[in-house]
Amino acid sequence: MSQERHSQLGIHPLDPDGQGELLKRRQIVKRTKIITVVVLLLLAAGAVRTVVSRSVNARELETGTAERAKQYVKTAQVKSTDAGQTLSLPGTLQGFVQSPISARAGGYLKRWYKDIGSRVNKGDLLAELDTPEIDQQLSQAVAARQQAASSLELAKSTVDRWEALRKKDAVSQQELDERRSGFSQARSNLAAADANVERLRQVEGFKRIVAPFSGVITRRNVDVGDLIDPGAGGGSARALFVLSQTDPLRVYVNVPQAYAQLVRQGQKVVVTQAELRGQSFTGQVARTAASIDAATRTMQVEIALPNPDGALMPGAFVQAALPLKPSGALVIPTDALLFRRDGTMVAVVDDKLKVRLQTVQIGRNYGQTVEVLNGIKGNERLILNPSDSVAEGDEVALAAEPKAKS
Repeated sequence: MSQERHSQLGIHPLDPDGQGELLKRRQIVKRTKIITVVVLLLLAAGAVRTVVSRSVNARELETGTAERAKQYVKTAQVKSTDAGQTLSLPGTLQGFVQSPISARAGGYLKRWYKDIGSRVNKGDLLAELDTPEIDQQLSQAVAARQQAASSLELAKSTVDRWEALRKKDAVSQQELDERRSGFSQARSNLAAADANVERLRQVEGFKRIVAPFSGVITRRNVDVGDLIDPGAGGGSARALFVLSQTDPLRVYVNVPQAYAQLVRQGQKVVVTQAELRGQSFTGQVARTAASIDAATRTMQVEIALPNPDGALMPGAFVQAALPLKPSGALVIPTDALLFRRDGTMVAVVDDKLKVRLQTVQIGRNYGQTVEVLNGIKGNERLILNPSDSVAEGDEVALAAEPKAKS
């Protein structure tokens, strides 16, 4: 076969020396080495990248874990109660003098002159009664008194005559003594009749119901024609009116035993009523019970409250704020307390930002703050709202204080 024929068939011509084949093999080997080197370099670069990426991720994970493992806490400084505290207690307004007005005489209500809300002065007429029975009893008593007076006159003249006869020795001494005894008895009967008449006249005077003091009629329980039973407002008898003195008023509050020693007579008190917004009324402690009620462990305190304009009404619910003198004890926020099995505790942050659990003894509770009698010195930083999992020796970080808004 000729060379042209080989060319047509695509068959390489025979190289008698083998130089072409060797050259091609060398090129193939060279290309293979280059490709191998490139692949190795790419693999090495990928491995390096993987190692570096894992190392960076590990450092980031460790940093993030350490950052998230930190407990950020808010703290508060222990301070002393240099300023006084204010104790707010509920109370009910009462009239300084409040009394039910009852009838002393029995009869029918003839007329009433004052109704609820009327302001009256002492001695003003409130109502009148019609008492026919008492009128008849008074007439009978007057007649009995006249009868006793006549008997006394007869007894007196009889004694005078028997004494004259005794001087003439016409009667015995026994008979004279009997006439003298009759005269003494007649005189006693007249005195009893006079007392009965005076009593009935005084009872008849109660037909006019008058105000015993100045105040406001807060209740009227009767109307014209009602049957009135005499009494003192108890039992079956009912009060005709209820009269209250509204200036000044009384406020009774119960002070807990923990604060009883700080309340003094004459102490100023601020009274407020929820319905009267923006208004406050100043009174003072009039008197205290000076003893603790064993049932409630409280002391009753009476507050005198001036009410010249009548803005406050008896029976209203009010709040009385008693300013108390500073006790000098340490005060901490209430939300810094921990209640554990060992007692009441606080979480203290030391200079190395580690937690120390300290047992404390608490005193008076002021609502948002509480007194500490024992357990801390006064220069500690306390964790606010500590979690239940906080333990001795935990490392914490102080949370940044929020910036005040302009």
